[in-house]
Amino acid sequence: MRLFGLELKRAKPPEPSRARARGITARQFARMLFNSGESNRLTGDWPTMPVPIDWIIHRYQRTLVARSREQSMNNDYVKAYFRLQRQNIVGPAGIMFQSKAQDDQARIAIENAFRDWGKRENCDVTGRRSWRAIQNAFVTTAARDGECFIREVFGRDAGPYGYALQLLDSQRCPVDYDRELENGAFIRHGIEFNAYGKPLAYHFADTSGARSAMHYSYAGRSYVRIDADEIIHGFVPEFVGQKRGLPWLDTGLFRAHQMAAMEDAAVVNARVGAAKMGFIQWKEGHGPEYDEDEDGPLEIDAEAASFPVLPEGAELNKFDPTYPSGELLPFVKLMLRAFAAGGGVAYENLSHDREGVNFTSIRHGTLDERENYKERQEWLVEDLCERVFSRFLERALLGRKIVTESGLVLPASAIELYEPRAWQPRRWEWVDPEADTKAAERSKNNLLTSFSSLIRERGREPRDVWRELAEDIKAMREAGIPDEIITLAMGQKVAGKTDTRNRESE
Repeated sequence: MRLFGLELKRAKPPEPSRARARGITARQFARMLFNSGESNRLTGDWPTMPVPIDWIIHRYQRTLVARSREQSMNNDYVKAYFRLQRQNIVGPAGIMFQSKAQDDQARIAIENAFRDWGKRENCDVTGRRSWRAIQNAFVTTAARDGECFIREVFGRDAGPYGYALQLLDSQRCPVDYDRELENGAFIRHGIEFNAYGKPLAYHFADTSGARSAMHYSYAGRSYVRIDADEIIHGFVPEFVGQKRGLPWLDTGLFRAHQMAAMEDAAVVNARVGAAKMGFIQWKEGHGPEYDEDEDGPLEIDAEAASFPVLPEGAELNKFDPTYPSGELLPFVKLMLRAFAAGGGVAYENLSHDREGVNFTSIRHGTLDERENYKERQEWLVEDLCERVFSRFLERALLGRKIVTESGLVLPASAIELYEPRAWQPRRWEWVDPEADTKAAERSKNNLLTSFSSLIRERGREPRDVWRELAEDIKAMREAGIPDEIITLAMGQKVAGKTDTRNRESE
């Protein structure tokens, strides 16, 4: 038998005796290998034709963004998820820039200039967000909306460095805007591409009312066309050819919404059950004649150690709702575990539920979660940080804004010498500090890692650490502290001192 040009051999069925021993026939055994591809009553609701990612984006992206935004404001677990993304991908200090220029004065000057540009009045065209805050907004928006758009602003309006950033609402780029252009170019989801799929421009809904060469109208709607060279479009693609992003919780939003609705119903039911005791029901032919609007409902005051007597013909029907009881908590835990798995976070960190976990399990979950954060940190560096620094360095050098401590202005003609850099994302404390420290020390002593690598794993720049150590040692010496005490303070043994103390004790 040949399929797609390949020779396929029919699988040899198991021996009848073994198949019967397992309770299956030879035909059933062969079908077990292809159950996922079968079409029957059990798989009737399972798609059999691949759906293009462009169709998915066009059909569902706007709805998913709307629901993701709503949940981010009204669902505690969704809010916690986005907070975890900000805290662990960006961190309290953001992705730290480190110049790798060979000249020390140039390196320090570049780092100081980029740090100064990162102030809110310089890097944000509105003057509201610092460089760290822009990183935070980039990650939060990409997680909530699936993507983030930033416009690069140049020139006089961009502050003292001639370069600033402007955050744009992703929904201003209409996902339903598609056109066919000349020379094979086309517009998909509001983005203009050439014949090879390279972005040429972004088309945003015009909300300013201004009119210029970039503004135009099509099909009754006004747009502004911005060159792709001015737009940073950050999203995490999941499919080849994907042109717009989807919320990171696209598979968990339905579960989160239904779970929140269930919790709300349980809270209301518990409150009603705690507030109402029962109802008075009159037997046929009994009961007073009264107008409920005038007399109001019949009530019985409930007090401790009191036994009120009901009127003749009246019966008390108890109202005792038992939900929620023991079934709510296991169900919520099950839903949250699936929600956390889809979002790439540890269930214990999302729910703050430490019940039934031990050190080994929580360590494994934390380490796995951190690997996901490291992957997203690299995405942030590639999609945002690299592009921003390249543009900043070019404009700052042309504007003669980078000056060394000796007063030397770095020339733009030597930009290749100043481009080498590194980015240090945030890192985390060791899960088991004592054991992890000993393991790191053994790795260093066995030449399996370096001082610099260990320091970077803690989120620090080695040169900064060594510079601080040198300053500390210098300050202690100036204060008159002996070198032997300084050595001991650094965790090192003083040669000969241990043996002397031992001999004195003997």
